[in-house]
Amino acid sequence: MKTIAVISRKGGAGKTTVAVNLAAALREQGARAVLADADPLRSSSEALRAHSLSVVETSASKLFALTTASRRSGGDLLIIDTPAAPEGDVVAAIKVADLCLVVSRPTYLDVAAALKTLELLRQLRASGLIVLNQCPSARQGREPRQVSSTLDALRFAGVPVAPTPLRVRQAYQAALSEGQGVTEWEPRGQAAAEVRALAEIVRRKVLGDLPAQPANDAMAPPAMAARP
Repeated sequence: MKTIAVISRKGGAGKTTVAVNLAAALREQGARAVLADADPLRSSSEALRAHSLSVVETSASKLFALTTASRRSGGDLLIIDTPAAPEGDVVAAIKVADLCLVVSRPTYLDVAAALKTLELLRQLRASGLIVLNQCPSARQGREPRQVSSTLDALRFAGVPVAPTPLRVRQAYQAALSEGQGVTEWEPRGQAAAEVRALAEIVRRKVLGDLPAQPANDAMAPPAMAARP
């Protein structure tokens, strides 16, 4: 069982949207996934309240116990929607994670916050990957300057970046309003294709060539009291 922490210490970057859609897409790809909502706002839990995907409300202090319970339950992946603050809670999520996804918009302040998070990951010797989110769409096959300059700066700094940016698309909010991920709400849409590409990258990084399971093979939540 592997653990993925979805992190953003800058409000509005879309951390919860990424966590929810990634969990749904990974489940679609055959991974037995549980989404752990460690954000006090409980946005992931609210979005997926009627979803068959397993969602567990928890807190930073209970993440280690939750990872142990998830492993015993036979899960493949535990995806943590982390709190934005305090730093101690973010550190707790990083320490239990096999991979940290740092969500950032392609703006100066967002990238600055993401780079500070990556420095924290380095200090803790944790594996990380930046996911650019809410990017303007490419036009005629060319990235908008805002996105291309951000990618150039990150690559020049030697920062690992997911190769497929997630774009600004209405499908994300429309899907969440129906308690779904975009891969379910609009399976053939562009947002779904982007999320599946991200899920495949994550899946291969942490699980390798996991044999596919039926997409409806839902996993029961870990047998523990995970609520704070």
